[in-house]
Parts: sequence; structure tokens; C-alpha cells
Amino acid sequence: MTNTNRRILSATLALALLALAPAALVAQTPRQDIPAKPGDLKFAPLSYTPPKREKYRHVLSNGVVVYAVEDNALPLVNVSVLVRTGSYLDPAGKEGLAALTGSQMRAGGTTSKTAEQFDEAADFLAAGISSFIAGTQGSASVNVLTKDVDAGLALFFDMLRNPAFQEDRLKLAKSQSLQAMERRNDRTDAIENREWTRLVRGDAHFTAKDSTKASIESITREDLAAFHKRYYQPANFIFAVSGDFETKQLLAKLEAAMKDWPSTKMAVPEVPKPDFTPVAGVYAVHKADVNQGRVTVGHLGSMRDNPDAFALSIMNDILGGGGFTSRITSRVRSDEGLAYSAGSSYGLGTYYPGVFQASFQSKSPTTAQALDIVLEEINRIRTAKVSAEELETAKNYAVEIFPRFFATAGQIAGTFAQDEFTKRQPDYWDKYRERVRAVTADDVQRVAQKYLAPDKLVVLVVGNIDDITKGNPDRPQHSLVKVGGGTVKRIPLPDPLTLVYPATQ
Repeated sequence: MTNTNRRILSATLALALLALAPAALVAQTPRQDIPAKPGDLKFAPLSYTPPKREKYRHVLSNGVVVYAVEDNALPLVNVSVLVRTGSYLDPAGKEGLAALTGSQMRAGGTTSKTAEQFDEAADFLAAGISSFIAGTQGSASVNVLTKDVDAGLALFFDMLRNPAFQEDRLKLAKSQSLQAMERRNDRTDAIENREWTRLVRGDAHFTAKDSTKASIESITREDLAAFHKRYYQPANFIFAVSGDFETKQLLAKLEAAMKDWPSTKMAVPEVPKPDFTPVAGVYAVHKADVNQGRVTVGHLGSMRDNPDAFALSIMNDILGGGGFTSRITSRVRSDEGLAYSAGSSYGLGTYYPGVFQASFQSKSPTTAQALDIVLEEINRIRTAKVSAEELETAKNYAVEIFPRFFATAGQIAGTFAQDEFTKRQPDYWDKYRERVRAVTADDVQRVAQKYLAPDKLVVLVVGNIDDITKGNPDRPQHSLVKVGGGTVKRIPLPDPLTLVYPATQ
């Protein structure tokens, strides 16, 4: 490098450093408006006004309710429909009929298109089309580009109105269902869910009536067609529509799609309530090939229209529903390191009482210890008031997540459609935050004493019961047998295809 070049480089560097000097000086000077500690930060009060249900609610000429929310951010339209049907309507001996009807409406083609042609048409439009039937409602949806909305709606309504239930697709679905049944006793979470439902709902309730090999094999294409014809008609529909459209035009398209669709308006049977009282005690399902115990403890909950519903939700958030800030999670997971996850929920049912339950999974030797901690926390929240900090944390969380229910156009339409379907009180969202803020520590203790019943607790343990019963020799005070008052009732595994339980294990 020549001397001239060195001088040019030195001058360039000097100018660069000079240009940076003011920024460096500014960076070293503390700003007066920045607090010294994060705890000193001040935030403006959250201000959020929820959308009004009436703004988006429309009624078509045939009486069908549509919630339509425009959103032009993306060239997409999403149309969903809720249907008054459900697996609770399965005839005795044909358990699984509703679920098969829901899935095969999408998979089994239509009267004008084979299943393969329908799939190809949906793929050509890049349209997402789905259909299913759950316990207390059916649902179907289509998501399509704005430019293809007419073609997408044509496919969607063809599926809704004219399913063909193609025999080969139905045969495949039934075969897959039977294969899944064979694995029913393989996973402890599946066993836990099945047996817990039986313990709190009884064998006679639809929630505990799973399909069997015989029920699936008895279902015919004609059964699916009859089930569809009975429940899939406009009188049983509620639509939720969101995306890139003009509401007036979209409503006209829905009108046209259903203009000649007859509707008998026959009343759909009400969802049945369980006629069963759970029996308190410790129940165990032995599975020798696992080294952890899955535990659920609880009893019946309440209804969502209970005046104490908000206090119950806050109480549960503090007890075990609030993640790392909740008592059960903190003690079982964080303090003792006995489980990766632990928590609780307090079910507020729509058609019948929900279920209160606390759950965790722990190593076999420490299962009883973790269970004792859960029981201690259930008793503690009943006998002593929660702290002001716990109460404030739970209430703030409930208030601050409130806007999430309406974060997108799809959520607005879906929330209001679901409210209409389940007949929620129209002022629920308007008064939500007010009711949350009104909850006091006295309210939390009062509802804990009223709605948590230690003497009615059902405890279900799934795992290697022999190892779990032995417990931890270093902590003999924790014992599954002690929790059960000296008795642990064994539940044998049923035949996976018939669900027939042996008389003895």
C-alpha cells in the first residue's frame, strides 16, 4: 500500500469515527423517561370494546342464522356451519354411526361426483373442505380463495346436501376404525380417558358408550344416508362466515345455495343428562409395561349459567388452571419436581354439569406423593383465603386474554355462532370483565367450600399399580392405600373390540 493510499484510508476511518461519535455519546447518556427497574414501568389501562353480536347476525329467508364478518386482509373466504346433531343420537347397537356419517360426508363423494372426482375438484381449487360430527354437534367448513368462492361453495353445499357415502371409502373407514380399536389398551392416556368417563358419567351415558367391533360392522351405507337425511337440513344449521367478501353478496349466495332445500323443522332430541352419581374412592387400572402413573382426581362440576361461574373459574385458576402461577403446578412440578405437567380444570357444562378434575403424571414411586400434594391443595384453598397477589394475578389474566376471543374475523363469527348454537346469554361478553373484576378472596373461599367436596373425590390411577402401591421407601407416609382408606379398587382392562370387562382381573 502506498503512502497516498494509507493517508486516504486514515482520513476515511477518522471521518467514520467522527460520524459515530455523537451516537456513542447519546448512547452513554441515560434517557430520563426510561425507568431504572422493570418494576417501575407504567402502562396505560387496557381499553377494549368487544364487538356486538347484533352487528354481524343475519337471518336468511328460510330462517337460517348467519354470522358474517368481513376481513379483506387476505383473498380468502371461510364458511363454517354448525349442525344440530351429535353422537348422542347414535341408535343403540350402532355406536359410531354419527362419527362415520360426519367423516364420510367429506370422504365418500356426492351423488354427482365420485369420491375421487370430489377430491380432485377440491384440490384444483386449493380448497380446504372438512366435515365431522362430535358428541353434541356436527360441523363442516370450506376455505377457498375469493376468486373461487362460487365454485368452492358449490362443492361445499353438494357435500352437505348430496353425500353419496361411497361403499369403498366406507369400507376403508370401518377397517381403520377396527384397527384403532385393537390398540385401545396400548396407551395409558386413552385408558385414563375411557375409565374416567365411566367413573363420573356411568356406563349408560352416551359419553361412555364407545363403538365396538359389532357396532361398527353393523353400520351400513343406508344407515349413514338415513342419519344424514334426518339431521342435515337448513333448520338445523347456523353459519359462521369470515373473510374477503361483501356481506350482502355473500348472504345472497347462501340464499341461492339453499333456496330449494326442504326442511322439515322436526325437533332434534335434547342432549341427555347423565343419570348417575359417582362413587368416591381410589380406582386403579394395572398396566405392567409402564413406569409412570397417570392420575386424575375429581368429582362433578357445575353449569356455565351458575351465578358463581366466574368465581369458580378464578378459584380454579389459582388452584391448578393458571399454569406456572397456580398452586398445584407450582408445588408438584416446580417445587417437588414430581411431574412435568400438573393442573386442574373446573368444568361448567352447557347441557349437564361439567367435571372438576386435577391431573398429573409421575414416576411410579412418587405417584402417591404427588397425589397427596394435590389433595392438600384442594383442602387448603377451602380452608384459607387466597392471597391478594394470587387473586390479582388470576383476575388480570382473565381480563387481559379477553380480546383473544375476538382477535380475528373468524373468531368473531365462530364465537357468536357457537353462542347462538348453545343459547348463551346475549350479554355474556358485555359483562365478562365486570364479573371477573367483581370476584373477591371471600368469593373464592366460599365457592371452594361449596363446590369442592373432598369426601366425594374419585381418584383414578393408571399405571404399574404394583410399583405405585409400593411407593417410595424413603417417604413411606405417602401411600395410595392410605388415600383409599385401605382399599384400592382394581378395574380390569376390557376386551378392546367388545369392551366387555372380565369379572376379575
